[in-house]
Amino acid sequence: MAENNTEVTKVAINDIGTEEDFIKAVDSTIKNFDDGDLVEGTVVKIDHDEVLLDIGYKTEGVIPSRELSIKKDVDPDEVVEVGDTIEALVVTKEDKEGRLILSKKRAQYERAWGDIEKIKEADGVVEGTVIEAVKGGLIVDIGLRGFLPASLVEMRRVRDLSPYIGQKIKAKILELDKNRNNVVLSRRQYLEETQSEVRETFLSQLKKGQIREGVVSSIVNFGAFVDLGGVDGLIHVSELSWKHIDHPSEVVKVGDKVTVEVLDVDLDRERISLSLKATQEDPWQRFARTHVPGQIVKGKVTKIVQFGVFISVEDGIEGLVHISELANRHVENPETVVKPGEEVFVKVIDVDLDRRRISLSLKQANDSVDPASEDFDPALYGMPAEYDEQGNYKYPEGFDPQTNEWIPGFEKQREEWESQYAAAHDLWEQHKAFVAKERENAAASAAEDGQAPKEEKVEEVSNYSSESTSTGTLADSDQLAALRDQLLGQGK
Repeated sequence: MAENNTEVTKVAINDIGTEEDFIKAVDSTIKNFDDGDLVEGTVVKIDHDEVLLDIGYKTEGVIPSRELSIKKDVDPDEVVEVGDTIEALVVTKEDKEGRLILSKKRAQYERAWGDIEKIKEADGVVEGTVIEAVKGGLIVDIGLRGFLPASLVEMRRVRDLSPYIGQKIKAKILELDKNRNNVVLSRRQYLEETQSEVRETFLSQLKKGQIREGVVSSIVNFGAFVDLGGVDGLIHVSELSWKHIDHPSEVVKVGDKVTVEVLDVDLDRERISLSLKATQEDPWQRFARTHVPGQIVKGKVTKIVQFGVFISVEDGIEGLVHISELANRHVENPETVVKPGEEVFVKVIDVDLDRRRISLSLKQANDSVDPASEDFDPALYGMPAEYDEQGNYKYPEGFDPQTNEWIPGFEKQREEWESQYAAAHDLWEQHKAFVAKERENAAASAAEDGQAPKEEKVEEVSNYSSESTSTGTLADSDQLAALRDQLLGQGK
């Protein structure tokens, strides 16, 4: 075999030096850091409970899922992706298992503290996302966990904080303590500062007596706050309704659109007083407008006192039947005539709107109707009636008194008139049945006492009775009688 004298070609050149020099060169490619340092690396793997980060160290760093975000119980896949370059803080270079432990949220925390301190010094504004509702307030992600007390979320305290979760908000920094890891925010202060100019302009344009639209923004024991368009006014509980209420929630609820009247604007204290009931008709004025002395109304006994009986004739409106107007006989105790909760028919004697008093009579109501009679005067039972200066009845629009017929095209007016007439007629029928029963009870009581029942005299009522010869009533008009008969199916 021939000897191979071929020279081996050199493929590498030792330009490092000694073996010691080589080790130093390798070590120089590895980053040097200590616990607490901030490092940057690339995400190389994501597991359900940790993320591996290549920071150029001899081993990959481990970020436990709890150290990824200031949010609790997050999914690592929702925070980072493979290939992302992120910053982390070295928690420990080597734990018991020899792993390099890192924290993304602590790195974020360290960076954020510096920024937050600068904003605080400049009296600036921070912006972040609400990530959690806790006892007493909200947690806002501003790079670290900022606490926003419930009392400082809005211009006034908010009861339900859940709708704020996920919202991005701006706030001022009230307190900052790095040693205690404490950051307290105030969105209310931010709103007050930003809305101050708008509020001043709005208040200067707001005048007493104006009617405004608004939305109920919150309800408290003493009233309801209404947002008039960025500025809130208060409707005191006494201005919510004409009738007595125990709590504002009986009248309005949050989110209701309301029409209110401006009662007062206090520019110095920046307070607006509103009224809801002022935009609604006073029930007493409505009663006085729709009822006149002599009419019969149905009511319920609400209270019995020594001098008479109080009757509720409409919601929130009571009238008094004096003890002398309860019965034709002498009455010592009103409870011998009526009982609490009993429904009765009474005649309106007088309406004193200024003093808000209504005088009623039970005995006159009972005396004014004969259960056996078919004479019916709708005006006596609340049907609206208008008269001219001579006292003649003004027929409803669309009715021709010459032909006793409705004119085509006035179907709506006819329907309304017939409805009113039917309601009055029904009340009359109820009243007759009530009086008939009262007389039966009186007769039975007299029989038990061994006395003959006293005959009740039916009162002839001027201005209302169909037997009256005076002009200007509903019942004494032949033409209207024909109209009435027509509606009842008795005429043509």
